[in-house]
Amino acid sequence: MTPKERAEKSAAAMWEGDKASQWLGCRIVEVDEGRAVLTLTVEDHHCNGHGICHGGFTFTLADSAFAFACNSRNQVTVAQHNLISYLAPGKQGDILTATAREVSLQGRSGIYDITVTNQTGKVMAEFRGFSRTINGQLFEE
Repeated sequence: MTPKERAEKSAAAMWEGDKASQWLGCRIVEVDEGRAVLTLTVEDHHCNGHGICHGGFTFTLADSAFAFACNSRNQVTVAQHNLISYLAPGKQGDILTATAREVSLQGRSGIYDITVTNQTGKVMAEFRGFSRTINGQLFEE
């Protein structure tokens, strides 16, 4: 199995049980080893009292991309901690894209950077995720 095939199979196994990302409206665009791209169209129910995309939804989109990237090797991996910087507000109708890439993987610990952009390529947020691999696989190999 190639690394990309493993990443795609891992993503399919995770997606099946990922009711949070599905409920939010996320879509997986691409996965590969240490990489994932997810999108979300900002709808009315994603907007806060200021009429902009609630930061928690932007965070969740980035966190989901992080999860698919760090689980791409078929090893159950969870977040140790994350941080986000919001750079511009998303608006209703925007298509947000979270692109996750692996920065470092040393033993059981990984670092991932996730950039959230809108449909024009404007950077909306920068997220850094720190992962920890635990016991288990997403599917039997």
